[in-house]
Amino acid sequence: MTEQGRDPLAAELSRHIDGDRDAMIALLAALVAIPSENPPARVCLPCVDLLAGAIASLGLECRRIDIPSPADAPRAAIQASSGPPGATLYFHGHYDVVPASVPGQFDPRVEGDALFGRGSSDMKSGLVAMIYAAKAVAAAGVTRRARIGLTIVPDEETGGAFGSAALDAMGELAADAVGMLLPEPTSGVVWNANRGAISLEVTVKGRAAHVGLAHLGVNAFEGAVAIVNRLLALKARVHPSILLVGGRVEAGSNFNVVPDTCRFTIDRRIDPGEDLSVEKRRLMDLLDEARADGIDLDTRVLQEGRASASPLHSPLGEALAQSIAEVTGRPAVFEMCPGLLETRFYAERGVPAFAYGPGILAVSHGPKEYVRISRMIETAKVYARTAARVLASS
Repeated sequence: MTEQGRDPLAAELSRHIDGDRDAMIALLAALVAIPSENPPARVCLPCVDLLAGAIASLGLECRRIDIPSPADAPRAAIQASSGPPGATLYFHGHYDVVPASVPGQFDPRVEGDALFGRGSSDMKSGLVAMIYAAKAVAAAGVTRRARIGLTIVPDEETGGAFGSAALDAMGELAADAVGMLLPEPTSGVVWNANRGAISLEVTVKGRAAHVGLAHLGVNAFEGAVAIVNRLLALKARVHPSILLVGGRVEAGSNFNVVPDTCRFTIDRRIDPGEDLSVEKRRLMDLLDEARADGIDLDTRVLQEGRASASPLHSPLGEALAQSIAEVTGRPAVFEMCPGLLETRFYAERGVPAFAYGPGILAVSHGPKEYVRISRMIETAKVYARTAARVLASS
């Protein structure tokens, strides 16, 4: 298939997507304007309502799945589809975003080919691309005999407990899946593998006291420092694997009060050759040793997931590579993602799963987050062509 239209189906898919360019920009701007920050995840449902309405208006079957979650942070997912029941290629994405880092990030603005705003790169432009790719595939008749599915979740930015993991536990994830594409901000490459992760929040407990009576208190910060020193020694032993200590830290109430709590995070990224359970046990043993030494502490698991990989030469991998080369004019490049990916929920079932999206990883989560509109259009075409290839053989 070629962008010039020597293949009639490729040309038709491109025409549909090019014709929807203005609608895609409008939907992206509307999504960016919703502050679906996570944490605290208190503005999820307006995003769900907007997405569900947009998807239904495009003629796809759409349903909302309410996810059991805290009353002050209600969450829901969306599933949509086109085609008869059976073998399904999924486009999967998330609508939550990291908190804004500067004022005005939820005021989307277009400058030339770029749309700026929080979530534009990670990954609301990816959602728009996959939605309009699904519309094009359905409009071209590809789904008369095969099925395309959309799954859109919350909570990816904080590990997925109220998103993909919840859907998995409810039996609502990856039914009849033959493959999955995830439009994360991959900066033009394909991620066919990801590191695993075990991320913890540690709360060290002490006893508050006035600085003048510090001997009556128990300094939680000093207890945390003792743990951190042990963690830094562990970090040296696991290098070059990743162990980040103190990605977030908070302690005390004022400079003249002995801190009664100190809270910090530990983020251990697991390479494909490492065992998640072994590396998790190392961390837990270290914290148990600190307890045995008299440090009062609690731990909370923020996220946990195994490393995963999908074969490049699966039908989906080859279809994706061919589609990227045709649409962009450049060969597909496959790499391992430096972080945790929701592809793992599919790869663990033996379902080929790849990440490829319009955004740029280097600007995602930053103060000047943006996406190239042309890349969003390209990605929609890549997804549509890939789906056409995979569904034709399902």
